[in-house]
Amino acid sequence: MGALHEGHAALIRRGEAVARERGGSCVVSIFVNPTQFNEKADFERYPKTLDADVALCREAGAAAVFAPSVGVMYPDERTAPIPSLPRVAVEPGLEDRFRPGHFAGVCQVVLRLFRLVRPAVAVFGEKDWQQLRGVAAMTREQGLAIEIVGHETVRDPDGLAKSSRNRFLSEQEREAALAIPRALRAAQFQSDWRQAEMLMQEELRGRVGRVEYAVIRDGISLGPIGTDMVESRALIAAWVGRTRLIDNTPWPGRN
Repeated sequence: MGALHEGHAALIRRGEAVARERGGSCVVSIFVNPTQFNEKADFERYPKTLDADVALCREAGAAAVFAPSVGVMYPDERTAPIPSLPRVAVEPGLEDRFRPGHFAGVCQVVLRLFRLVRPAVAVFGEKDWQQLRGVAAMTREQGLAIEIVGHETVRDPDGLAKSSRNRFLSEQEREAALAIPRALRAAQFQSDWRQAEMLMQEELRGRVGRVEYAVIRDGISLGPIGTDMVESRALIAAWVGRTRLIDNTPWPGRN
């Protein structure tokens, strides 16, 4: 989506390492996708810094940058259809609830990119965990022979997850935003998921603005905690001023 930072650089370095192991090359796609935004104002506000982005890609080891126009990505509905959305993208009541239409845009643009670039492996960050799980499920359901690799969230020294939207935070808002990683850390000290959710909500209360969710979920389906989980995840979405922030972390507890 552009406005690249050190978190993106880490993804590129991971992609370059994977490509080198397989005798291939790392290609970075940069495209501020209009179909992922619920509001036109949010799309227009999103930073667009292509020259700086290309320089970061070069420094991180990318062999090429694919930065298509809207016309190339979406010539017509038949060429760039919205695929059937996997359950993890429409049922959990997380990003799908608070950003209606978002995953339709994500799956549409990712499927189009996959068909244009034809990668063997695609690297996505874990910060948007539901997006990562949704892309992996869509890739599988579309029968694409593409390996989806997740890369752990990159954080600033104070613990805040790196995000292109952090530039919108004032000094005071950034300090308030640190309640989010603190809440995720607090959840780690509870083996009961209900207590973990309560601790997260208490840590956030009065420190950030509207909290959309602060939950413990099955790490694969993002559904309710169950007894047959492979992994579980603590996830938060909250507003700080006019900026919406998301974060998550593995949660080691069990109900």
